Parts: sequence; C-alpha cells; structure tokens
Amino acid sequence: MRGKLIDVPRRVLAGVSALLVLSAVVLLTAMSNSTMQPLPAGAPAAEFSAERALRHLERFATKPRPIGSAAGDRAREYLAGQLRAAGLEVEVQSAVGANSSTGLAAFGQVDNIVATRRGTDSTGTVVIAAHYDSAAMGPGVSDDAAALAAMLETVRALGDVKLRNDLVFLMTDGEEDGVLGAEAFAREHPLGSKGGVLLNWEARGVSGPSLMFETSKDNAGLVETFAGAVPYPRGDSVMVELYRLMPNNTDFTPLTAAGFTGMNFAYIQDSSRYHTADDSLAFLNRGSLQHHGTNMLALARSLGAADLPTLGTGHDLTYFRLFGVMITYPNALVWPLAGLALVVVAGLALLAWRRRVAGLARMTVGAVTAVVPIVLAVVLAQGLWEVLVAMRPDYYGMGGLLHRPEAFRAAVIVMTGLAVLGWYLVLRRRVGPAALAIGALAWPAVLGVVCAQIAPGASFVLTLPALFAALGGLAALALRGAVWRVVVLTAGLLVSAALLPALALMVFDGMGLALGGASAVVLVLFALTVLPALELWLPEPERPLGRPVAFGVPLAAATLAVVLVPAGLALDGFDAGNPRRTHLAYVMDADSGNAGWVSADLNPSDWTKRYVSGSDTSFLPPGYVRGDLRTGRAPAVRIDGPQVRVLRQSGDTYRLRVSAGKGARSLTLRIERPIVEATAKADGMRPVTIPVTGTRANTWPGEVRFRGIPETGAEITVRVSGTGGFRVTAIGERDGFAAVPGFTPMPPGLVAATREDGGIVAVTRTYQL
Repeated sequence: MRGKLIDVPRRVLAGVSALLVLSAVVLLTAMSNSTMQPLPAGAPAAEFSAERALRHLERFATKPRPIGSAAGDRAREYLAGQLRAAGLEVEVQSAVGANSSTGLAAFGQVDNIVATRRGTDSTGTVVIAAHYDSAAMGPGVSDDAAALAAMLETVRALGDVKLRNDLVFLMTDGEEDGVLGAEAFAREHPLGSKGGVLLNWEARGVSGPSLMFETSKDNAGLVETFAGAVPYPRGDSVMVELYRLMPNNTDFTPLTAAGFTGMNFAYIQDSSRYHTADDSLAFLNRGSLQHHGTNMLALARSLGAADLPTLGTGHDLTYFRLFGVMITYPNALVWPLAGLALVVVAGLALLAWRRRVAGLARMTVGAVTAVVPIVLAVVLAQGLWEVLVAMRPDYYGMGGLLHRPEAFRAAVIVMTGLAVLGWYLVLRRRVGPAALAIGALAWPAVLGVVCAQIAPGASFVLTLPALFAALGGLAALALRGAVWRVVVLTAGLLVSAALLPALALMVFDGMGLALGGASAVVLVLFALTVLPALELWLPEPERPLGRPVAFGVPLAAATLAVVLVPAGLALDGFDAGNPRRTHLAYVMDADSGNAGWVSADLNPSDWTKRYVSGSDTSFLPPGYVRGDLRTGRAPAVRIDGPQVRVLRQSGDTYRLRVSAGKGARSLTLRIERPIVEATAKADGMRPVTIPVTGTRANTWPGEVRFRGIPETGAEITVRVSGTGGFRVTAIGERDGFAAVPGFTPMPPGLVAATREDGGIVAVTRTYQL
C-alpha cells in the first residue's frame, strides 16, 4: 500500500492550479493584514486623523525623553496643557516607582499625567494608557509618543458628546526603566486600586497594523467588544497565549496585576528602529498611527457607553481572522475541536487503509519520521543566524531584528522547503506518498491537543489546518471525478494557507532571525499539511522520478539558499538610512582621577575605534565592569561625582543618603554582596520597599538604580546577605558626551546601541561599608 492520496490524468495542470490557489490565499492574507490609509487634517471632525495627530508629535516628540530629563518635563507640560485645554480634569501624580529583577532593585521618581473625562452615569472606569517617556537612545515617536498623540486626537474627536462612563487618559512616566510609573499608579493612586477596563497602547517597531496582542484573563466580553466595535480588528489569541508565556512586560502588567481587565495593543514591524534614534518622525508609518487611533477612538466610544460590569466573564475567547472575517468562539470549544481534528485525521488514515492507498504501519512511519524535517529546519534556520553573526558581528547587537531581512527570511523559507522536500523524496517510494502525507498531518493535530492544554487560545492555528486538510482528504477519497477531487483537496488546504504563513511572518516580525527556528517550525508544519498538493505533480510512486525532480529541484533549492546569504548581506548593508549600532560610554573614577571610554561592541566601528583600542579594564572603577568591554584612556573632566553617606546600620541593613551629582539624571549602586530587599524614599514622597532575589551576571552581585533622582538626592535602604565588609560603587549618570574634551559627534550611518549604559558620562565613587 504505497499509493497516492488521489491521482488525476492531468497532473501538471492540477498541481499548478492548486499551487496558484494556495499562493493567492497566502498573498491575499498578507495584504489584508496591512495598515490603514492615513486620513488628512481635513477629515470630518468626528473621525480620527493621523495628520492631525502628527501635529502634536512635531511639538513634543523630536528629542529623547528618558525619565527625569528636561525633554520629558517639556513633554509632560505640553500633554497636560492640551488635556486641560480640552476640558479634562488633569492632575500630575508624583511618586517613586519600583520594580525588581534578578539581583536588581530599580526605582525612579515618576510624574504620571492622569486626565479624567467624566461620564453621565458611570458604571466603571475606562483607562486609556500609554507612556510619555522614551528610551534614552531616541525620541521614541512610535514607542510611545504615537499613542499619546492618538490620545489627544481621540479626546478632540470625542468632542462634547456625553458618554456614560468615566474615561481616564493615563500617561505614565518611567515605563522604559521597569514600568515604574504604572507600578506607582497601581500602588498609590486612588484610581489604581479602583480597577476598571484598561486599554494600553505600545509599539515595538515603527510600522505595521495595530495588533491586539494581549488581554487579561477571562477576556470574552472584551474580545467581543473589540471585534464588534473596531472597524479593522487585527491580532489573534496566539499572540495572547505567547505573551502570557513570555517574561516581557509593559504598563499593562502591573495594572492588570492590580485588578484591571483590559487589552494591550502594539504595532511591531520594522523593529530594527526600536529603541534607537530612528524611532523618529521620519520613519513613523502614518498608516500605523491611523490604525492605532481609529481603534482607540472606536473603543473609547464603545466602552464609554457600555455597562462595564456585564463585560466580566468566566472564560477566554479564541479569536482570529480568516479570509478577512474576525472569528471568535469560547475556549470551551478548544478541546472538542482538537479532539475532532485527531478523529478526522484518524478517519482519513482508516479510509486510506481501506482504499488500499496507505498501510497503517507506513502511515506510522510517516508520522514518526516527520520529526526529521522539523528538527532539520530549526537547525538550518538557527545555523543561518550563527553564520550571519560570524560574517557580520554587528547583527548580534541587533538581536536578529535587521533593517532589510527579506533575503534572509527567504533563505529560511527555502531551507525549510528543502528539509521537507528531502525527507519526502527520500521516503516517497519506500513508504508511499499518501502514507507520508497522512502521517505528517498527525503533527499539527497532536500539537493542537498540546496547545489545548498549555495555551488554549493558540490551539486553533494547528487544529484547524489539520482538521480541514483531513476533511479535504476524506472528501477527495470519497468523491469520483478528477476535477472534484482536486477541488475538494485544495479547498481543505485553504485554512492552512491562510493561517500558518501569516503566523510565520508574525513570528519573524516579533522574534527576528535570532529565533528564526521558531518561524521555521511554523513553515514546516505548513509544508507538511500541503503535501497532497505537491503530490499532484508527481507520478505514481512505482515509477522513478526523473533526475530534474529527484536531484535538480533539491540542488536548485540548496543553491538558492546559499546565494541568498551574500545577496542579503549586500542588500542589508549599513548606510545613513539603515544605520549600524555602536555602544560607547565615558567612565571616570572620581577617587583615582582615572578616566576612559568603554564599548561592548564585538566589532567596533571606525568611529568607535577612535576611543577604544584595547581591552584593559584595570583602570576602571571597582564593580563597574559588566561583561566583555573594549576600552581606551580619556582625559578626566571636572564634574560633580555621586555621594553616599551611611545614615544608619543595623545588622545587615544599611540606610544610605545618596545623590548623583549636579546635572546627573540617574544613580546606580553596584554592591559587592547580594541584596535581598531595598527601599527608596525621595523627599515629599512615600517610601517603597521591594524584595530582590538572585544576583547580577558578570558583575558585582547586587545593584540598585534610581532613575530621575532628585538633585537633592534620596534615601536608599538595602538589606544584604553574606558576612563581612563590602564595597559599594556609586555611579552618577549624565546623558551625552558634550562635557568630554575632544569628543566628535557620531557620524551618519551610526546610532547608539540599545544597551542601557551607553551614551552616558558615568562618574563613580567607591565606598567601603
């Protein structure tokens, strides 16, 4: 039993027709996931206009706005002023925000803007949130100024129309340094403990559709509202499940932990610009801004008029778009659908056995051996990344998010196809094409069951392709007539063509080539589901394949994959429009007077090599070095250094008075012992205490940061573990190198890397405790 699932007299015509139909579905799905057309400033007053929103960005989003910066202060004044002028009740909440991670206690003085639009008969609060600080490396137009401009334009478009519920426009500070503003709002502000519905807006790129990528638990009411209210809903529950499994966080994290229910939105394409100087007006996709704002306005109106308590449910929804239609169903159907897919695949196997086109043992071999192309595709994709980093070390610092990755993505696609094709052609005559195709369907069906257990909202993307492919196979075996058999077989593969390539593209956008193996797995599963369409081209398995197919096609694919690598390197060369990243910092030990430049670049640019020429770190302050660094000596500068004074010691607890020095924006304490608890207090603000676990890697084990530290300083209390004396190195940090003699500004074609200790003047003092 080594037959074909179906055979038709005009194989080439049938194969070409099936391929064209599936390709059209893949292409149309990709096109339907594009952004919106931006509306001009003359658009109707009740509609959202990206051009009107852009006017705000030109006023406050042209320079970096890190926490505690003068640019951040100016942005806050502008935003609060616009909200007051629109008639909202505006307050600025000043507090100390806190967050902890492995070995690190992070604090910051935050100033959140809280603007309220009162409802007529409120059933709860709708909080629309975004952060106004940016990373220090760039102006943060997409992350997250675009959402702020969308908020101002939404307020304008709402006009004087009365809504039932209170709308709160929350513009947080300190998100980039550990969601500090949102944490302080949730902990200290009365609205933070009141709860409500949260709409949070983010970006991890500079273009792409606005995706609803995260929800709180029991999201059914919110998802139904989103699907019904938003004219162009994008995103799916795969993203929700993936994000719940990942350690990433946004302002959404502390606010939902405090009791808010809600939805989180972002656009994620062209993410090589993320957290760099190129997150600017020049690179902002106006359609992404339009999509962000159109969704925001629609949800503000819908939720502003809703009976909010009725949105609460006890379950999640699976949601996704298929052929342009948003589909939702309760997660109670996930297990039945996953089980049905297994049953239908098993039914296809049984019918194929009864029709004597595939034996049960051979189908088992097909299922077991299908792991080979899956593993091989992952190895090839990850191997490609290692080759690219070896050939161009600058890619390492970009985390796989490249400027022009299309050729490399194509190489992953070709290598994935080569892995599947090699497995298939080797085993086709021995095992049989139908046995391989049916056995391969076991993988998405079984993985759909696994997802039903650990990530229910993601199960559909595996279950439905397996289910419909198996249904198409059953119908093709049951029907008579070659044309109808090809039609139903191809129709069964349409769901796979609509879902799996789109998922692979989303994974490419979100994870980059550094995790290209994740996209390769999705692509392999797609290829495995469409094997019956490939088989339409081929003769009966008893007849040997001609050399052009058996050797020519795999050889051509392998050659293409190899050629795409140098082609991609040539296409993705660095230039002024697609710059290279570099890390550089100036460090001065105020105790010894030694000063120098440091860089963590694996392959420094010519400009960076002006400042770093070796790897001698002996002159750097104690506890400063973190990881491998290139260094170079520099003249000392006359700048105030940080100060640390012990106010009290009780056992392993030290209360310190610290300051960063005049003009410094932030203070970091590197501590020679692990810390287990830290408290921060700034004048006029409540103290906040957080536990700390673990130790820092590649440097001293404990670290405390205070971003936006007041010029008068703050109190830091730390409890340490271990015995005996230890040292503390205080690092006062200032943005930019203007104070350093002989410094030459970065030339075009370079931008600051995303490492948080780059682009600063660091002045240190070390204390023995």
